[in-house]
Amino acid sequence: METMDGVQSNIEKIRDLFPSCVVESRDAEGRTELKVDFERLRAILAPDLANGDRMRYRFTWPDKHRAFSLIGQPIRRTLRPCRGESVDFDATKNLYIEGDNLEVLKCLQETYLGRVKMIYIDPPYNTGHDFVYRDDYRMGREEFEATSGLRDEEWNCLRTNEKSNGRFHTDWLNMMYPRLYLAHSLLREDGVIFISIDDNEVTNLRKLCDEVFGEGNFVAIYKWNKTSTPPALSAKVRTKYEFVLCYEKSRNSNKYNGGVAEGGDMPLLNSGNAVRSIVFPKESVRFRFEGRYLSGQYDRVFLHDVIEISGGYASEDITLEGPFKWTQETVDAEIAKGTTFVIKTDRFAIRYERLGERVKIPSDIISKPECGVGTNEDAAKEVKSLFGSNIMSYPKPVSLVSYLSNFTTSNGDIILDFFSGSATTAHAVMELNAADGGDRRYIMVQIPEATDETSEAFRAGYPNICEIGKERIRRAGVKVLEEYPGKQVDVGFRVLKLDSSNMQEAYYRPSEQGKSLLDLVDTVVPGRTDEDLLFQAMLELGIPLDERIERLEVGGNTLFNVGVALLVACFDGRLGDEALEKMVELQPGYAVVRDRSGQDGTHDRDLINCRAILKDRSSRTVLRIL
Repeated sequence: METMDGVQSNIEKIRDLFPSCVVESRDAEGRTELKVDFERLRAILAPDLANGDRMRYRFTWPDKHRAFSLIGQPIRRTLRPCRGESVDFDATKNLYIEGDNLEVLKCLQETYLGRVKMIYIDPPYNTGHDFVYRDDYRMGREEFEATSGLRDEEWNCLRTNEKSNGRFHTDWLNMMYPRLYLAHSLLREDGVIFISIDDNEVTNLRKLCDEVFGEGNFVAIYKWNKTSTPPALSAKVRTKYEFVLCYEKSRNSNKYNGGVAEGGDMPLLNSGNAVRSIVFPKESVRFRFEGRYLSGQYDRVFLHDVIEISGGYASEDITLEGPFKWTQETVDAEIAKGTTFVIKTDRFAIRYERLGERVKIPSDIISKPECGVGTNEDAAKEVKSLFGSNIMSYPKPVSLVSYLSNFTTSNGDIILDFFSGSATTAHAVMELNAADGGDRRYIMVQIPEATDETSEAFRAGYPNICEIGKERIRRAGVKVLEEYPGKQVDVGFRVLKLDSSNMQEAYYRPSEQGKSLLDLVDTVVPGRTDEDLLFQAMLELGIPLDERIERLEVGGNTLFNVGVALLVACFDGRLGDEALEKMVELQPGYAVVRDRSGQDGTHDRDLINCRAILKDRSSRTVLRIL
């Protein structure tokens, strides 16, 4: 497939709003394309800036414009299914995608635009190690030094001590910027992103997210207690915490679920309310002190009658006067529902007691005492319990991702992790679903980064990180089913691998090949399977990659029925009458067939026949030809 040209798409949106600011131009190959007249656009939107660049705050770094240009740059890539490495391929709703996450995020734009409820990522922390993600916008050393001001016009070195630090942050920002930008578009309007980070880049990440997600959509920087035994590596501080930045797609009033609290009580007095007298039945109020109390003023409350308190209760009904939140009618109704009251001191500040369990709003501290979230040491034990050895360095604990996922997600929500590493997020989603009966589904994305040949992982037979992640999901799935017997938990996953497009160059640019489609023998890359073509069609048509796929054998043809007739496809050389009749019977949203025009002339007639019959008897069906 060829991903959409984000630049041209955005220009078309600008043209809809400001048609006079968009003009047609020709590229280097003579093709017509749209261009924005920025001078005219500035004159309309910011006339005070049109005549010069006034001083204003910007967050920038060398080569930022190139990193941004990658966002809209189209690619010809596809995702190929791999049944042999999957678990329960036909039924699962979970996806594991191997490949560079920048390109994978581009491939997912059509299908998952605005569909993801939560993103959690644990990207490289920029601690000084090399990056795996080396995108093609990076400057050479000389160009970097020239644009960053590290050398003067005569190429003499300036601020030599800052060179490594400047490039150090630039490389990291160049890596993160386009990925976060693409991730933003995948979130639902009520979606949320959590990003783990340490103090190396937390400041830059905050600025970057303010730009991508909007400063007004910032929620919090949670402090995660990562270790119970912080190392004494510094003479100044022993670091116990890392950070989790949280942003929403659009700021909303939804409450986050920080866990369940038992009971609890809340004040009934509020200084802003009108003063009123309320009678409380003696059996509805518990006291935490004893004695005889005369009528009179006690702090903000006036006690109307003399009462004797013994054994936690008063001898008579209690009449109090003060600025209460509730009226007598509300108090009576609450008592009828079982609400009780408590007075803890002789100031008579009465409080109402909550019934049963209630949801807590999470604090900005994430720790084992605060909310039961484990540490790096706990995460290492989790991995060791699955593999028998510590094959991953510094994994996150399952409890951290489960805790964050529980803030906002519920049944049917999609959780994306595009720096998935050892697949802790997949493990957490399965455990959370087992615990609360949910059916959340995940999308894991990981580049197949090679493991070090001296590492424990390599010696254990895992040549790259993806092999560790997939095996962890398999083993964790077995463990979840053992720990939650009788629960229906989706522990499967479909493996998809990023690859070049299934289609030959001539498919995208037939005129440039000096031939028409009618002259082509085949537009498909040799060695690609029918399922490869099916998943490319699903991507291009915006059909979720976790939809159930039914394989039908009809009259010598193989039909693929995706979802509830969302898509019916046939990639055989000829489409027989029985198969075409079955297509009509299913009334699909899309029908996809393969173009083999020019082989013997018969297929061309088949296509004409197919198009005519579908138009006549299945008018809602859109026919697509590969």
